[in-house]
Amino acid sequence: MISVADVTTQAFDVELKEPFGIATGAQLRAHNVLVSVLLSDGTRGIGEAAPFPAVNGETRAAVLAALDRARPGLIGLDARRWRHASAVAQEALAPTPSALAAFESALLDALCRRSQLSLWSFFGGAERELVSDITIPTGTPERARAAAARAVAAGFSTLKVKVGGVPFDDDCARLSAIVVSAPRAQLVLDANASLSAEQALALLDTLGPARTRVALFEQPTPKGDLDQLRRVRERGGVLVAADESAGSAADVFRLLSARAVDVINIKIMKSGIAESLAMVGIARGAGLGLMIGGMVETKLAMTVSACVAAGLGGFSFVDLDTPWFMSGAPISGGWLEDGATLRVDLIPAGHGVTCSALPELPAG
Repeated sequence: MISVADVTTQAFDVELKEPFGIATGAQLRAHNVLVSVLLSDGTRGIGEAAPFPAVNGETRAAVLAALDRARPGLIGLDARRWRHASAVAQEALAPTPSALAAFESALLDALCRRSQLSLWSFFGGAERELVSDITIPTGTPERARAAAARAVAAGFSTLKVKVGGVPFDDDCARLSAIVVSAPRAQLVLDANASLSAEQALALLDTLGPARTRVALFEQPTPKGDLDQLRRVRERGGVLVAADESAGSAADVFRLLSARAVDVINIKIMKSGIAESLAMVGIARGAGLGLMIGGMVETKLAMTVSACVAAGLGGFSFVDLDTPWFMSGAPISGGWLEDGATLRVDLIPAGHGVTCSALPELPAG
C-alpha cells in the first residue's frame, strides 16, 4: 500500500500589483497556504489553499487550524484510494473548503508524479489548452478604461467586469468606459451576489446596443435567493451563472429545480476537487454550461483548475486570471501561456508546479 506518510502546511504571502476588488471587498495581498503531502515511498506533492474572506469569510488562520486538526486522520490513508481519502478529508475540513482543495491537489500531484502522469491526463486530456478572460476589478472609470485597453493589447478578447458594491451610476460609468476602450471585447459581468434582480436588469439596460456583448452575468443576485436569479435569467436576455449559489452537488440540483441559471461556475476552492467533479457531472447531464474560476490563487492552484477543465473538456467560460495580478510569487512550472491562452498538455507529471519556498519535487 502507498499511504499518506505526512501532511504539512506553510503560510505564504503573495503581493498583488493592485488591489483585487470585488463588490464585497478588496484583497491587497494573497494570504495563502501551501500544503505538502508526503507518500510512504518518498514522493511528495503540493497544493495551495487560497481563502478569500470577502467571499465566504474563510481565513488563513482557519485553514491552518483545520489542517492541523485533520492531520492525524489523514496520515496512513491509502493514497491510491484518493476518493476515499478525499471523503475523509471533506468530513474533517468541511468549514474550510480551500483547505480540502489544497489537500486533494497535493495528494493527486504526488500520485501523478510517482506515475509520471500529468493531472491533465489524469482528468481525461480532452482539450490541450484553454483561453482565459481577465478581470477588470472595482475602481474608477479611468482605471477601468486603462485596464481594458491593456487587456486588449495583451491579447484578451473577454473581459470580466466586477460590478456591485458601489452606487449604480458608478457601475454605469465604469461599464461605459470599458465598452468604449475595448469595442470588440466580450464582457462577463460579475456582481458577487451584490445586486437585486431589478438592479441587475437595470444595469443591463444601461448598456444599450453593447448589451449583445455580454456573454454572461455571473451571480448577479444574493446567494440564497434563487427566485431573483431566475428573474434575471428570464428577463435579462443574457446567460446567467451561479457562483456563490453553487458550492456543492446538492446546490446544483437546487439550481436546476429552480431553473435559476444557465451556467455553473466550478471553483475547487469553494468545493474541493472530488465535489467539483460531481458538480460537473450533474451540470453536464442537465445541459447546463460550465465555467472554471477561482479565488485569489497563484499559478499553482490555477494550474490544477486548468487541468480539471481542459482534462474534462467542455468549459465555455474560463476565468483563471489572478496569477497575472501577482508580483514575486515563488512559483514556476505549470501551464505554458501565450497571452490569454493556457496550454496544459505539455505538463510532464502532476501539475508540474514547483515552489521556491520548498525543495524541488521529483518528476516521479
